[in-house]
Amino acid sequence: MATGEHGHGASAVATIDPADLPEGSVLTGSGRVSVAEVHAEPESKGLFTPVQLSRLDEALTLASRDTGLLFAIYLGDLGADSAAAAAELQSSLDSAHEAVLVAVSPGQRLVEVVTGAEAKLRLPDRGAKLAVMSMVASFKESDLLGGLLSGLRMLADQAGHRR
Repeated sequence: MATGEHGHGASAVATIDPADLPEGSVLTGSGRVSVAEVHAEPESKGLFTPVQLSRLDEALTLASRDTGLLFAIYLGDLGADSAAAAAELQSSLDSAHEAVLVAVSPGQRLVEVVTGAEAKLRLPDRGAKLAVMSMVASFKESDLLGGLLSGLRMLADQAGHRR
């Protein structure tokens, strides 16, 4: 690397030890330092727009209000034992005995519906399976929001009105 001296037109050559270079840098044969930079992906704007989130929140609120059960959605990786992870998430909810958790792991292509003891009395496995099939059909068409909305409606319909 050459450094100029002011006003003299002469230059001096500085010696660079490759060990002193930052990670991702290399000293080329010509003496030039080449640097590779990591450019982060733009921050994710999320899976849903604010309007879509509002629709999802409204669907959760209506399902919970109409049935008297607590409906919740989890989107994310569920790990190697998806059923156990979903059950743990469901048990952490307030009023877990009355809660219905729809856990979706898009990356793993998994859907788990977990019900608490009271919710299970009102939402039989058959009803949950039908809702999962409906959600999966929408997910295959890349319609995550539509699948969640229709699944919530089906689950709420199966559970019936508040007792």
